[in-house]
Amino acid sequence: MADKLLIIMVNTDPRNGAELGAPFFQATVAAAMEYEVEIILTGNSGQLAKAGFAEHLYIREGVSKSIYDIMKDAHLAGVKFKVCTPTIEMWGDDLIPEISETVGGAYVISEAMDENTVTFTY
Repeated sequence: MADKLLIIMVNTDPRNGAELGAPFFQATVAAAMEYEVEIILTGNSGQLAKAGFAEHLYIREGVSKSIYDIMKDAHLAGVKFKVCTPTIEMWGDDLIPEISETVGGAYVISEAMDENTVTFTY
C-alpha cells in the first residue's frame, strides 16, 4: 500500500473557491492519518502560492475561513506545499511561508511514478 499522497493542483481555477476545498481538505485528512502528503501548485493554481492571494478567496460566501486559512491548517497537519519553477516565472517569487520548496517537472514526474505514491490531480 502506498504511504504518500501527491496532490497536483494545475487545472483548478483559483477564482472558483468551491473548487479549492476538496484538495486541501483531503490533504489535511491524509496527513492526520499519518500519510506523507505533498501539494504541488502549478499553472493557474500556482497563484495560490503568492503571498496575499489566497487570503481573499473563500470556498463560498459566508464561510469565515479564507482559502489561505485552510492551507495553513493543512500545513499544520503536516502537508508540505511545493511550487513548480514555471509558476514562479508566471506569478512571481513573493511566496507564502508554507511553501517548502521549488520543484521542476522532473520532480513531479518522478514522485508521481513512484510505486509508493498515490497521485491526485485537480
